[in-house]
Amino acid sequence: MCGIAGIFATKASAPADISATIGRMVNTIDHRGPDDQGTWVGSGIALGHARLSIIDLTTAGHQPMPNEDGSLQIVFNGEIYNFVELRAELSELGYHFKSHTDTEVILNGYHCWGEQVFQRLRGMFAIALWDQRIEKLILARDRVGKKPLFYAWHGDVLLFGSEIKAVLAWPGFKREPDYEAIHHYLTLQYIPAPWSAFKGVKKLPQASYMVVGCDGQANTMKYWALPEPSQAHHRPLPDLKEELITLLDETVRLRMIADVPLGAFLSGGVDSSAIVAMMARHSSGRVKTFCIGFDEASYDERAYARTVAERYDTDHHEMVVRPNAAAILPLLAWHYNEPFADPSAIPTYYVAQIARQHVTVALNGDGGDESFLGYSRYSQCLQTEWISSLPRPLRQLASRIVQSIPPDVDRYRALRVARRWLSYVSEKDSRRYAPSMAYFYEHDKVAGYDRHLRPFLGNSSLDLLEPYFQQSKSYVDGAAWADIHTYLPDDLLVKVDIASMAHSLEARSPLLDHKLMEWAARIPSAQKMEGGVTKSILKSALEPFLPDEILYRPKMGFGVPVDEWLKGELKEFAYDTLLSTQARQRGLITPAYVKIMLDEHCGGIRLHHTRLWALLMLELWFQMWIDPAEAPLSPPVTPPLM
Repeated sequence: MCGIAGIFATKASAPADISATIGRMVNTIDHRGPDDQGTWVGSGIALGHARLSIIDLTTAGHQPMPNEDGSLQIVFNGEIYNFVELRAELSELGYHFKSHTDTEVILNGYHCWGEQVFQRLRGMFAIALWDQRIEKLILARDRVGKKPLFYAWHGDVLLFGSEIKAVLAWPGFKREPDYEAIHHYLTLQYIPAPWSAFKGVKKLPQASYMVVGCDGQANTMKYWALPEPSQAHHRPLPDLKEELITLLDETVRLRMIADVPLGAFLSGGVDSSAIVAMMARHSSGRVKTFCIGFDEASYDERAYARTVAERYDTDHHEMVVRPNAAAILPLLAWHYNEPFADPSAIPTYYVAQIARQHVTVALNGDGGDESFLGYSRYSQCLQTEWISSLPRPLRQLASRIVQSIPPDVDRYRALRVARRWLSYVSEKDSRRYAPSMAYFYEHDKVAGYDRHLRPFLGNSSLDLLEPYFQQSKSYVDGAAWADIHTYLPDDLLVKVDIASMAHSLEARSPLLDHKLMEWAARIPSAQKMEGGVTKSILKSALEPFLPDEILYRPKMGFGVPVDEWLKGELKEFAYDTLLSTQARQRGLITPAYVKIMLDEHCGGIRLHHTRLWALLMLELWFQMWIDPAEAPLSPPVTPPLM
């Protein structure tokens, strides 16, 4: 399980070098040392695969894989956790199997059920399937978006891959920045689907499949959706707690199926601790756990992780992360393919590195905060629910006051706070949510945008979130609903998938099991946050398994002390990079505004670390992927990370 790539020539004959090209595309995703790689070339179609073997380590599991009569070919990246049950069902229907892989189950399942097979799969996946019978290519992605899938048209040729690098390996593909995508990135810290940072390259949305015919027609369809917040209904708490533990136990057990060593990321937070507690119930030996910490005490959770590790007698490993820009930042710019400003990518990269020294599969706690309302910003949403009921004239007055405050007064804390609270009152829900998650606010963009980004000033990135608030019956529900469909798949899951795959480590997320998520979606927010306590239903259900000092301590998250790093160890690097001649000529943010942010942050006048980090990762992406004459299809040579 490493990645897939492919070429489909529509309307015209296949390029003469299709065999050589698919080999180059596979090599771009082969830097992680997979167990095997392979390609298959048909008439106008080529599929490629690089595999990290997890289940059935024999050659029978190699890909691309044909079905029994050769009418189908598949490449698949991911894991299907209910493949044993599906295999038994297909065997009863007369299908034969040559391997013990989940790949062959998908292949025969598609032959039997067609595109409805995707609704039957319980797991994470990016799939490319060639159906010779109807001469169509089917691309599919899992429900939540654990596994990425990019595609681009180059004339009549469709290119696709698990990484953008595979698409860029096509001869003559022009690497240009998509400035609209960058505009959204500066607000959100990630590139939201379906955009990518490269013009012409798109992301297949989660829970979707695309069917492409030889005539070039491509149709994308959704095959799954979570129950909307309006469908939630109150139920007795004891029943919910019992069902939750049963579901959580099952989702963890399913993700412990592997023919290779496995362990878990353990931060000491509620979610990862819950996963370790459930793993201990099903493990015949000591669970291997891995933790990252920092010298800065306010960001360091190692003591809490040790508490859980001691309770369940795990084989515990930990590491302290210190900034090493020369080593880590170029690697991140290369591995992530796009500008990615979530600084927790750094500890995620390191924890994957130390985990891979001991295991091939690691379970994690991703998804618990979104499904069970665990972020502190949800408490803030609950506290400001009353704003929605304010009279419209009062909110309009607040809006006029906000518009009258000039951007350059933001250096004064009192006026900045006044602007924020008046914006809360006057704005629609998605904009009220912005201070909780946005990097560059609208007034930052007005003050700082240069020539390439100014055309997008009237196009607020926050409007991408508004439909999710509109589908919800409360401000809290809307915030979580938006996060599940944007922040979760486009930031958190990207972060973990790239960091883990960079080290040939498979990351599994029990809390993202779609059955568990469907169950949680039917619980009203009042029960998820009873008494204003974030994630209260999950915490109360876990009381028999974890101590109160873990369950009810203030949430820290997987934070990184970037604010301190930019004032200290990374200060010179930030100034040199963001005010270099190259950066000044980009036409993205005016050099004067960048200088103001650097000076104010380092001088303790106003914190700009999120915005500066976003600009730093953006500039490194330009230097890595746009400036060179050729795309860097192998990782940069850097000093040792540890």
